[in-house]
Amino acid sequence: MTRSTTDEAAVPPLPSPKERRRLREAKSLSEEEVAAAVGVTRATVRSWETGRASPRGRKRALYAKLIAPEPAVKPEVVKPEVVKPEAVKLPVVTTEAAAVAAVPAAPHLPEASPLPEAPPAVPPADPPPAPAPASVSDARSGAEAPDERRVSPAEAFDELYARTAPGLVRQTYLLTGRRTLARESAERAFELAWQRWPEVAVDRDPAGWVRAAAYEYAMSPWHRLRRTHRHPDAPPTEPGKRALFDALLDLPPAYRRTLLLYDGVGLDLPEMAAETEASTPAAAGRLMTARAAVAERLPELADAAPAEQSALLQDRLGGLARAEHVPAPRPARAVRTGSENKARLWTRAAVAGVALLIAVTGLTLHTAPTHYEQPISPPERVGGVPPRGGPQKLTAQDLKLQKSLSEQLAHGPERLVPRLE
Repeated sequence: MTRSTTDEAAVPPLPSPKERRRLREAKSLSEEEVAAAVGVTRATVRSWETGRASPRGRKRALYAKLIAPEPAVKPEVVKPEVVKPEAVKLPVVTTEAAAVAAVPAAPHLPEASPLPEAPPAVPPADPPPAPAPASVSDARSGAEAPDERRVSPAEAFDELYARTAPGLVRQTYLLTGRRTLARESAERAFELAWQRWPEVAVDRDPAGWVRAAAYEYAMSPWHRLRRTHRHPDAPPTEPGKRALFDALLDLPPAYRRTLLLYDGVGLDLPEMAAETEASTPAAAGRLMTARAAVAERLPELADAAPAEQSALLQDRLGGLARAEHVPAPRPARAVRTGSENKARLWTRAAVAGVALLIAVTGLTLHTAPTHYEQPISPPERVGGVPPRGGPQKLTAQDLKLQKSLSEQLAHGPERLVPRLE
């Protein structure tokens, strides 16, 4: 085993890309400062935080140490000293005058009523034995209590789907203005989550993972080529909701997503910036621009304070999503089955493509020539050649003579017969 492999194994595993960015911003570190400390460029640090790449070797150790969360300092517990009664020595007062002289003068206090006699002390019963703590190996291996039931991956996925799918469809409708596309985007995101469930199950925010996948699919520009999603659905009939609907769709997609995540979903600024893959100042600028554009359409938002504006906008967005008839997503079992069928279909298509490629390659190798054949040169026009020799074209008189000779008999004295000498 090489030294680099040993060092990489000694470094603790890095958190998820979204968590890396949150930890960096929690320590008030910029991308330039992290890049200078690790010895890479700013683009490399950004690729680490977006998940496109991961550090290795010495840079991985430096990066993990740089963004590692600070351990929480536990307050020191001061244990009170237990003083035994027999260890206390009280001064012995022999005379009443000495006792009065030793006690300082105190203010006049009302006399306390005599305390009732305490009941005789009952010896306490033996406390129940404390349960033995589980060992570290049991905790790491996921040992369960006897009354707990292990949750299967399908049950965990179904619980996440039932909790987040209906709200995700409404959020995607506000993002696109298309009901059918909203349902399709949510189901597509959950199908992708089921295909990558080992990764999604250990994520810090599984609902955020699915939400990001649904938003990316819904905002894809390729949907404009589809006839059913070329134009948004009919806006609401109520004037206030129609104005909000038109104001949302007039915003650029990135600004619309930022406004929906902050005022609709309720994410804070660093989490929203990490999910949209933008810097925190850029995300804040998009949010302020989007709010100003929406406030121009809604007069009640322009006159409200920033805190009241956020609460009012969140209430209006929720009312718009609940008022419109958004189709309910399919059952979780159907989504899991569809995901498995698609994965199986793509796997078979990939295997068939590879087999076809191998067959075509073998056929090409079998029919290819084994030796070089010189190609035939193309024809060229040649000039300067003398005319072809031979008899000239017969005239009409020559043709008449030829015809008469061919019709006469070949006997008689007038016929000349050559003879050999």
